[in-house]
Amino acid sequence: MNLGQPLGSVIEGSLTGGLEVKLHPDISVEDMRVGKFLVVQGMRSRFFCMLTDVALGATNPRITANPPGWEDTFLREVLAGSGTYGTVNLAPMLMFTPEDNESSYTPNGKSANSLIPFPTGLASFQPQTSSTIELLPVKTIPSHFSQVYEANVEDFRRVFGWEDDPHRKNFSIGKPLDMDVPICIDLNRFVERSNGVFGKSGTGKSFLTRLLLAGVIRKNAAVNLIFDMHSEYGWEAVAEGKNVNTVKGLKQLFPGQVEVYTLDPESTKRRGVRDAQELYLSYQQIEVEDVKLCSRDLGLSDAALDNANILYSEFRDSWIVQLLSMSNEEIEMFCEEKRGHKGSIMALQRKLLRLDSLKYMRGTCPQNYISKILQSLEAGKNVVVEFGSQSNMLSYMLVTNMITRRIHEHYVKKADKFLQSKNPLDRPTPLMITIEEAHRFLDPGVVQSTIFGTIARELRKYFVTLLVVDQRPSGIDNEVMSQIGTRITALLNDEKDIDAIFTGVSGAGGLKSVLAKLDSKQQALILGHAVPMPVVVRTRPYDATFYSEIGDIAWEEKSDSEVFAAAELAKADLGF
Repeated sequence: MNLGQPLGSVIEGSLTGGLEVKLHPDISVEDMRVGKFLVVQGMRSRFFCMLTDVALGATNPRITANPPGWEDTFLREVLAGSGTYGTVNLAPMLMFTPEDNESSYTPNGKSANSLIPFPTGLASFQPQTSSTIELLPVKTIPSHFSQVYEANVEDFRRVFGWEDDPHRKNFSIGKPLDMDVPICIDLNRFVERSNGVFGKSGTGKSFLTRLLLAGVIRKNAAVNLIFDMHSEYGWEAVAEGKNVNTVKGLKQLFPGQVEVYTLDPESTKRRGVRDAQELYLSYQQIEVEDVKLCSRDLGLSDAALDNANILYSEFRDSWIVQLLSMSNEEIEMFCEEKRGHKGSIMALQRKLLRLDSLKYMRGTCPQNYISKILQSLEAGKNVVVEFGSQSNMLSYMLVTNMITRRIHEHYVKKADKFLQSKNPLDRPTPLMITIEEAHRFLDPGVVQSTIFGTIARELRKYFVTLLVVDQRPSGIDNEVMSQIGTRITALLNDEKDIDAIFTGVSGAGGLKSVLAKLDSKQQALILGHAVPMPVVVRTRPYDATFYSEIGDIAWEEKSDSEVFAAAELAKADLGF
């Protein structure tokens, strides 16, 4: 194997603290970027590493105390590489040790009995190579003066696989910062656990999420239930940037595999969404747990919630209908008989009157729309629930909780049946539920009593996982964050948010500096269950090229005036 030109030599390090590498004189420190993927060739093993820090050094303190003048280019060139040098810190992530019957790497890159060679063309990569590779956790470090090299195409393929692997559902999510080779995530492993997409506002979380969902749908890794708070995933959405244009939604990319349900049919119709189904909920479907999650938005006290439990015990499913119809005298009589608190029940009644203003709430519904959503999921359809003008936090938390609790109950029954029968036909199709503003559902104060906290802690026990999208991961309960399998993180500046991303991750010190140095657009750090090692990528563009690669049907282009009108309409619906 031709390893190329060495970049530097390992001069010191430890298993926990990482490796320090002195760059060779002809290597510019300016070419070394945090997040870069490098390899160290030891005597027996090859170590795959991430660059976590860059520094300058000098052999003599007198050089830094009395540096050459800016005009003295000759002296600077004389000192470069001898008196002054650059160093980089590497965090070893994986190692590969050839078997005894395989030759070791040699300095000239030649071997008598090497692995199946990697061709230079990406499309002709040989899948058989993966069967001879075993990547291991790092349990040792290379010796002094081991040489460091740029990672080549073979290294990326060896670690991250390739998208057309017939044995895995790999999906290319982007490319390395300095190479044109796909970085793949294993979607089978991705949907096994709850995952997160994080980043501060404006870093492209919605585009990253749409990209991931398109991959999951394309590879049939799971069926999706997407709570689309800002109407960005189902149908076309406004793209970021100076030019006014739109990008496709999942319904347009996969018209036969995605169904859109809307809480605001008028808004959805104005936006030109095709074949959207109406979604209504009734007061009889609201339970105390649903109200408890929204207590902050409704302004409910603990006493009001305690009295809600008394009402539910008495009236069951019709407790809200009964409460809203009760007069002051009837409330007083009820409190005397059931030992309720009149003031708390009257406050509860007053606060729940806000539900009358929600377009999708009904006293009774002619049909059970949640059952319709469940039937769609059972049929293998991916469901997007659009909120339109009903995208306030009260609506979002109420609707997502009501629907998710009932669907989770159904999946628990299906999983129990499968465990009893052991019949593969009874095995539930994995379900991934996407929620935005996740910290509102997974806050430490409410997470123990919400269905979303339950799902996150269950891992894949009942074949239901979460895809949480949030700009404030520090607001999510630490126990839940530790259960997040794969974390795809764009730029974060707040120290608390950065610390939260690495909750439950060992050796995260160097990775924190990598995350803080990301560009504000189209870069992300990926780590966790679906990738063999942490990696920084330039995320895959969500554009016409992606549409054709994902297997898109014809797309009707719109004029600039139509696009601008759609953008203004979307802003009006969202209250901007």
